[in-house]
Amino acid sequence: MSSHQKDTAQKDTVKVDLGGREVTVPQGGLYDRYRMNPDLDAVARDPRVSGVDFFRQLPKIKVDSPIGPTLTPNFYYAMSSARLTMLAPSRAIRARLPGELSPLEVAPGLGLVSVMFFRYDVCDIDFYTEAAVGIAVKPARHGKLGFFDLVSGLKNEHLHSYVLSLPVNSQIAQVRGHDGYGFPKWVTDLDVSIDHHRTTARVANDSGGVDLALLANTPAQKAHPSGERVGSLTSYTTIDGAWHSTLNQTNVLNAGTTRSAKGVTLQLGQGRMSDDLRSLRPKRTIQFDVMTEGQAALHMPVPTSVHSRGK
Repeated sequence: MSSHQKDTAQKDTVKVDLGGREVTVPQGGLYDRYRMNPDLDAVARDPRVSGVDFFRQLPKIKVDSPIGPTLTPNFYYAMSSARLTMLAPSRAIRARLPGELSPLEVAPGLGLVSVMFFRYDVCDIDFYTEAAVGIAVKPARHGKLGFFDLVSGLKNEHLHSYVLSLPVNSQIAQVRGHDGYGFPKWVTDLDVSIDHHRTTARVANDSGGVDLALLANTPAQKAHPSGERVGSLTSYTTIDGAWHSTLNQTNVLNAGTTRSAKGVTLQLGQGRMSDDLRSLRPKRTIQFDVMTEGQAALHMPVPTSVHSRGK
């Protein structure tokens, strides 16, 4: 257990109800105090938060959801992330995709898969970490994919994805993500540490061993004024048999990219994430993106129409 997890475990917690599921959250934390309706001026006083202007432009709305009435979007005021993008055979990707979705191909027979790690230091549902194995897919809409879609997808500016695994290290993140969004989430020990020099992550399996781990040199970072570089990720899930799309907007504040795999070590162990990644038969890493500082707004899922691809 990391020192941060020990600190968190020692703090008092309170129980809250999410759509009939009881979860514990830190007493006096953002969720306990605000229930997703934050005082942005108070959040701005947190030394870890560089500013809240991005969120002032995004008014929250109350919606009904599988976890009961909630406010959306969910705000992430201070976060960091890492993404390894790999080439994989389209045949292996299609075997893991629902029939309604198609892989985003960069060349005939080759698609994109990614492994991602997230650390949310200040968030409406309190501190947590997350990891993901995802597949880049074509937008679920009519018409052929344009060149612009491919370029923006490779730049990680406007991605569409289908997630195979999405472990987290907190109860509230698991219940909201699984019941509210339809994501394949479970709770496990998950450490993510990202700074300007090193990027490390470790996802534990059910027996406490390594499921997936990353050790890498952080690419050189470039600072961006708030609002200058805002990317989006649209994820497709099914909730009660109906397709939904979930929009996540990211306000990039400090980030860097490298196309060299030098200094990047991804360890596959035994567990759900490694099994999912192996099933995609990734060939090689083509890009490593690290954001040492960013913010995000995660919207609740909305129903979407998808069209079955030809077999």
